[in-house]
Amino acid sequence: MSAQNTGRRRTAPDILARKGGEPIVSLTCYNAAFAPFVDPLVDFILVGDSLAMVEHGMDSTLGVSLDLMIAHGKAVVRSTSQALIVVDMPFGSYEASKEEAFRAAARLMAETGCGAVKLEGGAPMAETIAFLAARGIPVMAHIGLTPQAVNALGGFKSQGHDAVARDKILGDAIAVAEAGAFAVVVEGVVAPLGDEITAKIAIPTIGIGASAGCDGQVLVINDMLGLTDRVPRFVKRFGNVGQAVTDAVSAYADDVRARRFPGQEHTYKPRG
Repeated sequence: MSAQNTGRRRTAPDILARKGGEPIVSLTCYNAAFAPFVDPLVDFILVGDSLAMVEHGMDSTLGVSLDLMIAHGKAVVRSTSQALIVVDMPFGSYEASKEEAFRAAARLMAETGCGAVKLEGGAPMAETIAFLAARGIPVMAHIGLTPQAVNALGGFKSQGHDAVARDKILGDAIAVAEAGAFAVVVEGVVAPLGDEITAKIAIPTIGIGASAGCDGQVLVINDMLGLTDRVPRFVKRFGNVGQAVTDAVSAYADDVRARRFPGQEHTYKPRG
């Protein structure tokens, strides 16, 4: 178990200090039901904008609002005490200007109590990352396959297959590291590129469908728990919670239909 109870919540500098050390463990988590179970076992929890699909049935992350991210961020922060909580900045909340990004990030941190924010984009976001970091907002960057740019990328497909794409993504990694990001999510890139990025930058790389050579990994919790029907090829199912829920609800339904109502022998009876 990599996460150790230090008696305090982990911070962005704690994650930064893990560069090249023991692998960093992370999961997405969006609610107070799962967060207490995840909290003592991971180094950071990402309240990702993938909650659009996982929690709200949307087709992509593009419909998520800042208010929605704040609501989920609050729930996760309130129900945890150990892991660093990183909250995604949703599409449209930070791209227009660095000043607009600061206002959105400040709201996220002030209203949720999270310890860091994450934003997508490489070199074009370097100035914004530097602006936020200089004003006390820890930023986790996100490069490679960036879901908020899925329309521009032509769909959810791996990145970095040719020299031009490789050089661009490597340049993105260097730019966000030099701008002051404390870590960077590297998503959906070919393994040799993930290895090269990890070797060339001084901040931790958090892989998702990238390389085992990254400094850590993040997965969508519903995918690894078996709560989704279709998952990316790189995801290992570590449980089958979906089937457990189906079995439990089925057993409950059978009892009700047979009039074996659970707990009826303890039905509340008024006094007097």
